[in-house]
Amino acid sequence: MELCEGGELLDRILARYFLCAFFGGGKYTEEDARTVMIQILNVVAFCHLQGVVHRDLKPENFLFTSKDEDSQLKAIDFGLSDFVKPDERLNDIVGSARPFWARTESGIFRAVLKADPSFDETPWPSLSTEARDFVKRLLNKDPRKRMTAAQALSHPWLKNYSNVKVPLDILIFKLMKVYMRSSPLRKTALRALSKTLTVDELCYLKEQFALLEPNKNGTISLENIKTALTKNATDAMKEARIADFLASLNALQYRRMDFEEFCTATLSEGNRAIVIEELASELGLGPSVPVHAVLHDWIRHTDGKLSFLGFVKLLHGVSSRIVAKAQ
Repeated sequence: MELCEGGELLDRILARYFLCAFFGGGKYTEEDARTVMIQILNVVAFCHLQGVVHRDLKPENFLFTSKDEDSQLKAIDFGLSDFVKPDERLNDIVGSARPFWARTESGIFRAVLKADPSFDETPWPSLSTEARDFVKRLLNKDPRKRMTAAQALSHPWLKNYSNVKVPLDILIFKLMKVYMRSSPLRKTALRALSKTLTVDELCYLKEQFALLEPNKNGTISLENIKTALTKNATDAMKEARIADFLASLNALQYRRMDFEEFCTATLSEGNRAIVIEELASELGLGPSVPVHAVLHDWIRHTDGKLSFLGFVKLLHGVSSRIVAKAQ
């Protein structure tokens, strides 16, 4: 194994903290934090692409390769790590409770599940708006809305700093797999949703699409995906996972996908809102069709829009045949 003589990341953070407290200056700046986070997120993104989750990420588990200030970080202690499939959800209670505390173990677990971070206390008010947004989006308890490691590397707080390269994101293959198996009605809703993507989200998707090395016509095929996965995979993943990925996307074997459909296929839904008129347009419904009457039970009364979770319920309760009758 590689010898890392630079000590733990935690030791350096504490050393700077005490230096600042007793002598002034020397604390970790946002720039220092960016340098550290870029390395950590690259490690995490690479692990996730290989189907490995660390499950105990903390400053103690990152070592500097040397005592130099600009030395490289290495992740250690994979004792709690596990293999995970793209559509699998792990429910084990593992890792470290810090920074949560309670008098009992069950109290700590409740705090982990329910406690919300406060950004009103020092040092948060003195940090940039982008830095606070970066942390908030990483701490989102809803996994559908939480940033992946690759998405975090494309966040403005990091993306605008020293030309950070965004790695291939395991999430896009998971979402493409779901998309390829979706009903025509669900794909229609996703097309309507894709028109609500923000500039930052589009930039991230453009980078992911480029990593799949589209041809001159700007389209990708199953072969492009195989090439990208092989280039970014360890030998173990090449043997165990690439075949499964390709099998789940087998429908692409006979056609190609352009960027517009790629955005639709890789849309991270969360609980986005669908504008009813956009959905009707995608369905090819004219103004004479009572769309609001058909979708009434799933429309939010607060803004007159259809939530994506509402649409999922719609798929189970209202078939495309009902819409056809309405026509």
